[in-house]
Amino acid sequence: MPEEDLIELKFRLYDGSDIGPFKFSQASTIGMVKERIVSEWPKDNKITPKSKDEIKLINAGKILENSKAVGQCRMPFEELPKTAITMHVVVVQSVPKAKTEKKVVEGPRKQTCGCTIM
Repeated sequence: MPEEDLIELKFRLYDGSDIGPFKFSQASTIGMVKERIVSEWPKDNKITPKSKDEIKLINAGKILENSKAVGQCRMPFEELPKTAITMHVVVVQSVPKAKTEKKVVEGPRKQTCGCTIM
C-alpha cells in the first residue's frame, strides 16, 4: 500500500494523554479504528471502555459514525504540513437501567385557588 494512501491519526483522551499516532488506510472504517483504540487503551486509567460501542470519536466538531471510512472524515488541509490528525475520544459507559416506578401520591389533592379576571 502506497504511503500517501495512509492517514496518520492520534487520539486525545479525557485526561489529556494521547494514544498513537497510528497509520490507517483511507478505506478503514471508524469501527476498526475504535477497536484499535480499545486494544491500545492505557490499563492504568480509571475509565476504560470495554468495547468500541462505548467510544465516541470527535473530529472537527463532529461525532464520527462507525460505518464511515477514515478517508471520508478527513478535512482538506492542503497548506498544513503532513502531521497526525488528532481526534478526541469520549468514553460513554453504559449505565444499567434502573426500574422506574411511578410515584403514587397518597392523600387528597390540595385544592388550589383560581382567580378570574373580568
